[in-house]
Amino acid sequence: MRKIIIAGSEGLIGREVTNFFEKENCEVIKCDLSLGHDLSNEKFVKDFFKNNDGDYLINLFALNDHIDSNKKSDNLFDISLDSFESYLKVNLTSLFSVCREFARTRQNGVIVNFSSTYGLVSPLPHLYEGENEKHIAYGVSKIGVVQLTRHLATHLAPNFRVNCIAPGGVKFEQDKKFIENYSKHTPLGRMMNVSELNGLLDYICSEKSSYMTGETISVDGGWTKW
Repeated sequence: MRKIIIAGSEGLIGREVTNFFEKENCEVIKCDLSLGHDLSNEKFVKDFFKNNDGDYLINLFALNDHIDSNKKSDNLFDISLDSFESYLKVNLTSLFSVCREFARTRQNGVIVNFSSTYGLVSPLPHLYEGENEKHIAYGVSKIGVVQLTRHLATHLAPNFRVNCIAPGGVKFEQDKKFIENYSKHTPLGRMMNVSELNGLLDYICSEKSSYMTGETISVDGGWTKW
């Protein structure tokens, strides 16, 4: 039986992935801030991985500025340096801490990190007009995830395999205008359904991908291929 730790298990993708692997008769160990798990606290991270054994680690936790009509502007000239640092702390520093403790506390395993389309290309400004402009530090942190994955893959080999997924936009309660505009810029003509990551994760978290490490796989409907 595969034992899979899902960090960020209660988010949109996390809930879907958790349900999928449970239906595949895997043992899923949930980890999420909403469950009282603070992955920015190094002591907690150390204790968690000492006490929770798993063969696979899927890192879905992240700070993200989802579209929100009530949020403050993320215009380059309005954001605070504190907000910039908060993205780096969660999306890079905490991620490194989690990956390191997973590797420290077992002999071998598989790590799957999550970057983003916006870790590979810049957001299109006209998609995020006014108050909904994407925070620059989100994309900056997500390209950092790609390099973190490469570094860990080469330095933890051959006992650990480390790969990365860079998903595009997932359809979930965005307004109709945004969905239409986003879809126009995607070769497949639509946003992703949340279940469309399951098959890829099932492949990476298995021996079927036994010779793959250090890769970043785009799952974005062709967005980054124009």
